[in-house]
Amino acid sequence: MPIPATPKIWMNGKLVDWADAQVHVLTHTLHYGTGVFEGIRAYETANGPAIFRLTEHIERLFNSAKILMMDMPYTVEEIIDATKETVRSTGLPSCYVRPIAYYGYGEMGLNTLPCKVDVAIACWTWGAYLGDDAVTKGVRMKISSWTRHDHNTMPPAAKTTGNYVNSSLAKVEALKAGYDEGIMLNRAGLVSECTGENIFVSRGGKLITPPLSSGALEGITQSSVATIARDLGIEVTVGDIARSDLYIADEIFVCGTAAEVSSVNSVDDRAVPCPGPKTKAIAETYAKAVRRELPEYAHWCELA
Repeated sequence: MPIPATPKIWMNGKLVDWADAQVHVLTHTLHYGTGVFEGIRAYETANGPAIFRLTEHIERLFNSAKILMMDMPYTVEEIIDATKETVRSTGLPSCYVRPIAYYGYGEMGLNTLPCKVDVAIACWTWGAYLGDDAVTKGVRMKISSWTRHDHNTMPPAAKTTGNYVNSSLAKVEALKAGYDEGIMLNRAGLVSECTGENIFVSRGGKLITPPLSSGALEGITQSSVATIARDLGIEVTVGDIARSDLYIADEIFVCGTAAEVSSVNSVDDRAVPCPGPKTKAIAETYAKAVRRELPEYAHWCELA
């Protein structure tokens, strides 16, 4: 289904009508995948929409740009303010937020140094990425035949548009095979992440999530979930996860801005207990935290 339109999109310093937010067919990033972006959610609260961990997301956007040697034409603070302005302009109580910085029309070729950087921020309504019942029913996972980027091939620490060709190939492969999502391994055969989510595996009474060295993106939702888990008295460690660890896990869940917290019910047709008690407790707390219902996590939610 097409993205539901909202009144305005922020482009290069001003709000423009949704239909007028266009780029030229010769936009550099369209040809070479050299943009950086973020996925953020604003949740409905008693005091209006609150944007979950907005500052951290925008800081990661700028870090991605730095890795690409992309000179941002705005400051972190200006993009934070612009994001809030864009969310307010929609009139929506909650929405998904997509900031993107990209090389625009002008120069062509692999040398990005002379290219102009454009920035846009769009918002729209978007439901649960892996389904409304992803916590209780869980999702079916498949180990992808596509390998996650190596650090010296495409920098996995940068949330770049081109990086997601890798994820898209794995996602479509999983869907066409009858699964909901793909799990990606790195060149060493160890678990990295899913196509758009970080992964947590419960074994031996503790939660394990792959290290950044595995090729996983440094997830902001991942960090939030780890904090919630520890506050609930659950041990969380960062460590290598083998494919076979997934098959005999006590429970598995994935998390990300779009997917939020979603249970896994099977991997490669090996059933996984679902939903597990740790997953349920974390998902319930996370759902309250992002809606500013828990004072200990209220600082994560920036009112628009």
